[in-house]
Amino acid sequence: MAADEPLVLGIETSCDETGVGIVHGTTLLADAIASSVDTHARFGGVVPEIASRAHLEAMVPTIERALKTAGISAKDLDGIAVTAGPGLAGALLVGVSAAKAYAYALGKPLYGVNHLASHICVDQLEHGKLPEPTMALLVSGGHSSLLLSADITSDVRPMGATIDDAAGEAFDKIARVLDLGFPGGPVIDRLAKEGDPKAIAFPRGLSGAKDPAYDFSFSGLKTAVARWIEAKRAAGEEVPVRDVAASFQEAVVDVLTRKAVRACKDEGVDHLMIGGGVAANSRLRALAQERCERAGIRLRVPRPGLCTDNGAMVAALGAEMVARNRAASDLELSADSSLPVTDPHVPGAHPHGHSHDHDHVHEVSKENLYS
Repeated sequence: MAADEPLVLGIETSCDETGVGIVHGTTLLADAIASSVDTHARFGGVVPEIASRAHLEAMVPTIERALKTAGISAKDLDGIAVTAGPGLAGALLVGVSAAKAYAYALGKPLYGVNHLASHICVDQLEHGKLPEPTMALLVSGGHSSLLLSADITSDVRPMGATIDDAAGEAFDKIARVLDLGFPGGPVIDRLAKEGDPKAIAFPRGLSGAKDPAYDFSFSGLKTAVARWIEAKRAAGEEVPVRDVAASFQEAVVDVLTRKAVRACKDEGVDHLMIGGGVAANSRLRALAQERCERAGIRLRVPRPGLCTDNGAMVAALGAEMVARNRAASDLELSADSSLPVTDPHVPGAHPHGHSHDHDHVHEVSKENLYS
């Protein structure tokens, strides 16, 4: 580890995982996670208010655990990075507030970063520096996007996205129809291994010649699978759960990988990175590997633990911001639940020449702190 590489702590609270990661350059020192997924399971999905409260309770212990694991003191840090968006507004606010408090108390620079750009950057912790440009396929419960990253800190261009349900959302909904519980991804992946992916011909969304080349749609597939299951049940027949899981999963990963490889070829990019929670899916990894090899494209997929939401990915992008001398965010940084991926990081709160009228309020309150 080079002594001059930035030491950064990252905080991720966009959904139901309180993630705190610490990285030194591109070396991962700690990746602490507190998940509230079990609390949401009985509701069949993430409940924003419960997620926010869980982050609040988990924040300080998770940060302390990460510092202890990394064997460092908070004052050794070169910066604090935090997911500023996109995500659940209340959940994001908890992380942003905590990051601001730590940055202020420690006198360290604050970096508000983009959740999606972080998912791309995390791969640096496993496979070294990202080539530029890199094509990234991000698939999770909230997102299914194809992104072209020329510079992970400043230039991320959307190529395509889901026009309805995200891939992970479709997995959760089909798992619910099959009474498999929540979250649906891991259990469908497991059952699909014992099923026949060619058993049922489920539709491939937006795959026609006139359809948008890089956009995704999983709503029609989800409806087709649900109707197929209902018809079986109505006829009093047993639903072949493993075949349904395998055929549904194949329909999803077929479209995802085909469009991603096509985008790489069209843009002349020889690297494809796959991230997000659904990137932990074993069939997606296998089919992507197969198709990339055939097309002469290098595939980069982080290990499953780094694909799901975590603090390490935020710290990785924060370290890259420090290394490239990107402007720090100011302490008026706010959470933005729909932060566009074209903003990999949020520098100051006054990018458009807004007035600084209320800055003196902060000054007064700082004095009051110590009076």
